[in-house]
Amino acid sequence: MKKSFSLTVAVVTVTAKIAFGSWVYEGQWGTRGSGNGEFAYARGVSVAPNGNIYVADRDNDRIQYFTPTGSFLGKWGTSGSGDGQLKSPRRAAVAPNGNVYVADCNNDRIEYFTATGSFLGKWGTWGIDDGQFKRVGDVAVSASGARVYVVDNGNCRIQYFTLSGSFLGKWGSQGGGNGHFEDPRGVALAAGGNVYVGDYGNNRVEYFTSNGSFLGTWGTRGTGDGEFDGPSGIGVGPNNRVFVTDSRNHRVQYFSSSGSFLGKWGSSGSGNGQFNLPNSVTISANGARAYVADTYNHRVQYFYDDENSIVPTSFGGVKAVFR
Repeated sequence: MKKSFSLTVAVVTVTAKIAFGSWVYEGQWGTRGSGNGEFAYARGVSVAPNGNIYVADRDNDRIQYFTPTGSFLGKWGTSGSGDGQLKSPRRAAVAPNGNVYVADCNNDRIEYFTATGSFLGKWGTWGIDDGQFKRVGDVAVSASGARVYVVDNGNCRIQYFTLSGSFLGKWGSQGGGNGHFEDPRGVALAAGGNVYVGDYGNNRVEYFTSNGSFLGTWGTRGTGDGEFDGPSGIGVGPNNRVFVTDSRNHRVQYFSSSGSFLGKWGSSGSGNGQFNLPNSVTISANGARAYVADTYNHRVQYFYDDENSIVPTSFGGVKAVFR
């Protein structure tokens, strides 16, 4: 007897992914402008404990915040020096209690707000004394919620404070030696309390204990793995991997906690996964997603870690019929 065989195959749809090492482009939002969800140089990006994303919209003198995938939620800030006003904000760091600390660069101060932008307080004036600043470059809040670390850009130092702005300590001065800085721009904290600083002018990362004792450094000027041309923003994941926006190389590099090179992604351009002078990177609480402030493309891009996360993919079924 002759047997017949038929095979019916459903269409299989696979969405192409743009991968950069283990990091895969997932999405983006933003374009140049002053409307909701638009940016005039997206300078700093931070993740709140609830997953919302806060962006320092530099030339619009405001903070905007979004869902984890970029849906607009709200904003605050206008140009000025009054309470709740901003001049060229560089970063909005979120404390464990949800309050938001803003590096108000050209007002030489820190302002802090509720999660939805109600003004709570401020500290800082222009100067060289304790608690004074010459341009605030970045701000970070410790995981315990006990300390606020501030990049005092023009004074080439780090200062740290209580949550309400009482001065606790400082370290750093201008130079190229250990513990010195040349145009510091980024600061981030590891889970154990160590402090990482993007030393932009020296093309390196330095790291310290929570009180400023020098622990180590890595990086020289160049385009190779582990080299930098303008390291600006720093982000530390829950596994203590250190992410650096290598600004003028238009990429992100990431490292072990002591500076061993692990990977990189990005190139110059405006396409998906490309950058134009990125200035900030932050990592989600589970370590699976990275957000990058793609400053001169006026947008935020986000990526997922293909090695350590699962992203749903839709496949068609396969059906075989025998008779």
